[in-house]
Amino acid sequence: MVSKPSLPGREFPINVIDMHTGGEPLRIITSGYPAIPGEDILAKRRHARDELDHLRRFLMFEPRGHYDMYGAILVEPSLPDANLAVLFIHNEGYSTMCGHAIIALGRYAVDYGLVIPVEPVTQVNIECPCGLVRAEVSVINGQSGTVRFKSVPSFMFAADIELALADGRAFKTDIGYGGAFYAVLDARQFGLEVGSSPVRDLIDLAQSACSAVNASITLYHPDHDDLAFLYGAILTDGKDTWSSDPTRNICVFADNQVDRSPTGSGVSARLAIQHAKGLVIPNTARRFESVIGSGFEGRVAGITRCGTFPAIIAEVSGKAHYSGAASFWHDADDDIGRGFIVR
Repeated sequence: MVSKPSLPGREFPINVIDMHTGGEPLRIITSGYPAIPGEDILAKRRHARDELDHLRRFLMFEPRGHYDMYGAILVEPSLPDANLAVLFIHNEGYSTMCGHAIIALGRYAVDYGLVIPVEPVTQVNIECPCGLVRAEVSVINGQSGTVRFKSVPSFMFAADIELALADGRAFKTDIGYGGAFYAVLDARQFGLEVGSSPVRDLIDLAQSACSAVNASITLYHPDHDDLAFLYGAILTDGKDTWSSDPTRNICVFADNQVDRSPTGSGVSARLAIQHAKGLVIPNTARRFESVIGSGFEGRVAGITRCGTFPAIIAEVSGKAHYSGAASFWHDADDDIGRGFIVR
């Protein structure tokens, strides 16, 4: 009989602080998690995935979490400029970048002493699996507020790819990278509208589009093979040409998990695609809205390269809020309490 991995007991629980950014949750593990070895952040990510995945399920799944829960494990940084390093967790595994988490972690770092607060702006450098992300936290009268970050180089991997869903319906999609790879497509191709069509229909479309991309396209990232996977699909309202009007999208990622925020890495990928197609004005901000109407502000802040890809530096800003704190443990005879998912 194979023994099951041990979980934290009442004497030594895992402690967390919960936040949300634009409605998207972030569970920050503050203590009780085992040290994660590895010479760099990607090695730590592999170790967590291979050796500690029972703790991801324990914290993200029911009865402590839910299908769309999201989390952050703080680890020792390996980059000299980093103030902190983070592994992102969700319903399927371990992502490489998360903008809504960066915005929350920026406030958390200021409020909980991970950096020394400086008014009116405090710099917080966060090492992510995709690289170093530089955040700036507004601090006024000792209170943290809005956070803006400049992400790793974002680029358009492919444009206007013609594919078909499993049911034969043809569609076009772009593929963009903003710390993670996304298929980015106009939902109106299928008669759907982000914000008014049933979310279930949007999830089904995103899942089918990702399956079509994965069956036909081999992704590549110049920095590391660990980054070369399709994280999800971003369905948009088709408003890619720059306008003062907001544009709305929904991000469906991992195992059909729905982002309640506009998705910071997704906004970066959308901006990279728009810039590559000549549809965006550099250094001009635009509001990006989520499926629930919450918003980030995004702009092209600089031009660069990522290997052979022309790339941009995207700047995304928003605000996170605290929602609570908890200590989690496991009763030894509670097999259900190890973590389960209904949906």
